[in-house]
Amino acid sequence: MSFVTDSPVHSSSTSSDDFAALLDAELEAASSASSPREEADSDNNHHEYDDTDDDFDSPSKKRSKTEKLEDIEEPQGSTTQVLVEEKIEVSLKGDICKHPGSFGQMCIICGQRLDDESGVTFGYIHKGLRLGNDEIDRLRCTDMKNLLRHKKLYLVLDLDHTLLNSTQLMHLTPEEEYLKGQSDSLQDISKNSLFMLDFMHMMTKLRPFVRTFLKEASEMFEMYIYTMGDRSYALEMAKLLDPRREYFSGRVISREDGTQRHQKGLDVVLGQESAVMILDDTENAWMKHKDNLILMERYHFFASSCRQFGYNCKSLSQLKSDESEPEGALASVLKVLRQIHHIFFDELDPDLSNRDVRQVLKTVRKEVLKGCRIVFSCVFPTKFQADNHLLWKMAEQLGATCSTETDSLVTHVVSTDAGTEKSRWAVKENKFLVHPQWIEAANFLWQKQPEENFPVSQAKNQ
Repeated sequence: MSFVTDSPVHSSSTSSDDFAALLDAELEAASSASSPREEADSDNNHHEYDDTDDDFDSPSKKRSKTEKLEDIEEPQGSTTQVLVEEKIEVSLKGDICKHPGSFGQMCIICGQRLDDESGVTFGYIHKGLRLGNDEIDRLRCTDMKNLLRHKKLYLVLDLDHTLLNSTQLMHLTPEEEYLKGQSDSLQDISKNSLFMLDFMHMMTKLRPFVRTFLKEASEMFEMYIYTMGDRSYALEMAKLLDPRREYFSGRVISREDGTQRHQKGLDVVLGQESAVMILDDTENAWMKHKDNLILMERYHFFASSCRQFGYNCKSLSQLKSDESEPEGALASVLKVLRQIHHIFFDELDPDLSNRDVRQVLKTVRKEVLKGCRIVFSCVFPTKFQADNHLLWKMAEQLGATCSTETDSLVTHVVSTDAGTEKSRWAVKENKFLVHPQWIEAANFLWQKQPEENFPVSQAKNQ
């Protein structure tokens, strides 16, 4: 028997806080069965337990554990209450325990010490919690059903350069010193966007439209934060973005929670991959899950952010400017999320279990440049295999047809030099001549951009 009847985390009816509280109660019950020596040696989180199975099999211990669990006060009929009752039943029938998970190397159901390191650690839910692969699959399946009943999917959100931009105070340029006098009070976080976190020696700027984005996205998705930053930073940023804990609750995943170094993975997300969407500015962070990813245009508010990525230009803060609220990256991607959500729930196979958000994502993406036939000029290195280039692949993913030769069907010539033969042909034949950034902008904004906004200049050496 598994340790929950419905998912105790990430469902629309039960929070991860309830689950954490329940685990604490279970640990308290388990500690009553430990020896005096163990109690003296164990730390405050109770990570060490007696490895003698007999202690957990004796009737007196079972009664003690059952009595402890019965003392937990829960609302009548709550998922957690059902969970407690199930755990009591399993504790009285220890011979059927399948050890769905462990806490401090002790089975969270029967208390038996486990040395098996299989499964995945979910430290962001509760420190030391490890779930077995079968239980993870069961949880995902159960939670998927709960979420689909509420017409919701999963959305995993990166922090830096996607939802916000942070900098160390010592990295502020003289042109940015004015920001120190404009930072907002931490007493009323929900209405502000620029914060000086003195205790972290840091300043953080929230991306324009982020509060509206989170509010509206939360109606369609169950949301996670997933950052390559450390846990303390992740939690502080979550407080700025979600001061009332309305959107993320305990679903904040940081660098320490990942299972692969320098990579992010959905193995630590309790959602089926077929229902998960990801917003991130770094494609290479999601090597195994690119089909779930919507790549975000990076938010470079501070000068240090521009320098970090090698841009020799003024940052938004130096220009005393910012992204547009109604036309910026988050407003644009929210429209895409609404479209994908609508297609997933209203236009596909009646059987929800057969639907896959990754296929919807591909379908929507292919509509962006549908009908465009593109020829490239002076874009790829000499002797480079054209169809292997990032821009070629990007254009095809957006629905365009790419070619190496000009003909009457060509609609766009993409070039960095207006003086090339193909560029001159485009002008002569009244075809669109655009800079490669036209494709990149369409990729970030998920809609074809006005060609006149991406003119091509003649190379200076000509």
